[in-house]
Amino acid sequence: MGILGGVIGAGLGAVGSIFGGISASNAMKDVKKNLQEQRKKNQDWYNRRYNEDATQRADAQAILTKTEDSIRNRNRQAAGVQAVMGGTEESVAAAKAANNEALAQATTNIAVNGEARKDAIESQYLQTDANIQQQLNDLEVKKSQAISQAMQGVTQAGSNIAGIL
Repeated sequence: MGILGGVIGAGLGAVGSIFGGISASNAMKDVKKNLQEQRKKNQDWYNRRYNEDATQRADAQAILTKTEDSIRNRNRQAAGVQAVMGGTEESVAAAKAANNEALAQATTNIAVNGEARKDAIESQYLQTDANIQQQLNDLEVKKSQAISQAMQGVTQAGSNIAGIL
């Protein structure tokens, strides 16, 4: 009975090691799948955000609309002053040119800010991707450790059975 009990115990140890290794492997597959999904979402986010037209964003459109409204008001004001006070066409044209320059400057500022925003998006994307890749690498290390532990358990159980017999 002692030998049979030892063999059964060693056999159960081997089965436990194998089952533990399989369970760990299945859990790691789930984690890997989740990390790969997270990586895809990060890529999709990057593609969507990085390729946005900075001048078409709501905040940029609001700035451009306010600037254009302000320019229209100043152009009307310059034309009114010219009509009432007898200014020259050149002074009205100069005011319009200055106002157009303000609009061009606002658009340039939006484009410059858009490039800085793209740099920040790229940096965030790269950092997130590197973190996910490190987690995937760590998962592979854990997977190999789990396989090694399962093999050690089987080897130990085999040694125990051989020692009993």
